[in-house]
Amino acid sequence: MAKSIKKWEPDDFELEMTTHWSFPKRGDWATHDAKWRGNWSPYIPRNIILRYSQEGELILDQFAGGGTTLVEAKLLNRDVIGVDVNEVALERCREKTDFDYESAKGNVFIKKGDARKLHFIPNESIDLICTHPPYADIIHYSEDIVEDLSLLKVKDFLEEMKKVASESYRVLKKDKFCAVLMGDTRQKGHMIPMSFEVMRIFEDAGFKLKELIIKEQHNCKATGYWKTNSVKYNFLLIAHEYLFVFKK
Repeated sequence: MAKSIKKWEPDDFELEMTTHWSFPKRGDWATHDAKWRGNWSPYIPRNIILRYSQEGELILDQFAGGGTTLVEAKLLNRDVIGVDVNEVALERCREKTDFDYESAKGNVFIKKGDARKLHFIPNESIDLICTHPPYADIIHYSEDIVEDLSLLKVKDFLEEMKKVASESYRVLKKDKFCAVLMGDTRQKGHMIPMSFEVMRIFEDAGFKLKELIIKEQHNCKATGYWKTNSVKYNFLLIAHEYLFVFKK
């Protein structure tokens, strides 16, 4: 895989300094691509990892999905555990992290598992959580995996996120950080502020909110069908997500 890599690092990377993040370019270094639906731009985990962890520390992404966090952790010399319930996702994670690059010394551990039951991870053993859960059932990542939270309606999804928050709190070391990207949805013309519900769930689990970052979305330009409907039915297209950084 490494043979076809054009560049291993982003050309123009600067650490974000404000609570508004915008990455018009997806990020095409190392093994990154946008082929996994809904995966986050590698600029996000890169910022989180550099700001909230040190080289050699252990990171967890319990919704590993397309493997973006795992690739960044390896490149930035952090060890990382990637967990997912979906074997298709895990296979992609293995493929994406299977590279040799001299300065990438992070170890990658990939595990099939459920973000609500991380029994294979000891209490207070993780230095940073950096994760991007599904947004309830907006994108289905499987058809029939019982543990797949992307098959749940908003109400049930939020109920299950309580277990995710509780496990996140258990495995994270004291005074360390947990970063979660969440979006909102719209039902019957009304906004469902799912992200803030998730924020409250993590606070109720014991976390303190350190940062609330608005992350701009660049794949939702109003064109054609959506432009017509936005005006016809009088609604705005959701063009942002929230990145919550919690401290234990």
